Amino acid sequence: MSSPQPTRPLPPSELRGHGLLLRAWDPDSADDADAWLRGLTDPEFRRWNTPLRPVDDLAGARRSLRARVALAEEGSTLSFHVADDTDGTPLGHIGIQDIHPVMRVGRIGYWVLPEARGRGVATRAVLLATHWALTEGALHRLELGHAIGHEASCRIATRCGFLPEGTLRDAMFAPDRHDAFRDTHLHARLATDPEPAGP
Repeated sequence: MSSPQPTRPLPPSELRGHGLLLRAWDPDSADDADAWLRGLTDPEFRRWNTPLRPVDDLAGARRSLRARVALAEEGSTLSFHVADDTDGTPLGHIGIQDIHPVMRVGRIGYWVLPEARGRGVATRAVLLATHWALTEGALHRLELGHAIGHEASCRIATRCGFLPEGTLRDAMFAPDRHDAFRDTHLHARLATDPEPAGP
């Protein structure tokens, strides 16, 4: 019996909606490298996330973005630069990673630049990317995990229709550690779940 051979939809060059433009990151763009560096070195981001490979300078930011491009070409990750759809101001990042085309499952993650917080950017970006992933992107299940205690992320997940499913023990690195762990709160949304109201 042959295994299923899923068709992989082509990733979009851009997504527009809710006042946002989501497009691929460009490793050769000085503005993109600067935004990526600022996002990954922001203290609030580092409070809740510990990158596998820390990014500390522009050269590292470009290497990190090139790695993202390579993963996109493999089909395992999609990474979007989030910008204001009116003037292109960079606002943050949203990605769909750990894409398993046979099981039709993936995991969504995001961050927002400090100056863009408090404007519903994360909620709008999650709604936009999730809608694509569960329709044209052909995924059936999309997971969203956040560190226990990250109440803002918990509210965003709930607002975007991701139902809470429980606690994953020691599923994330502790802040700035690769030798210690912390628990994660898991949410998920299915293609068959009702579409949440807009932002």
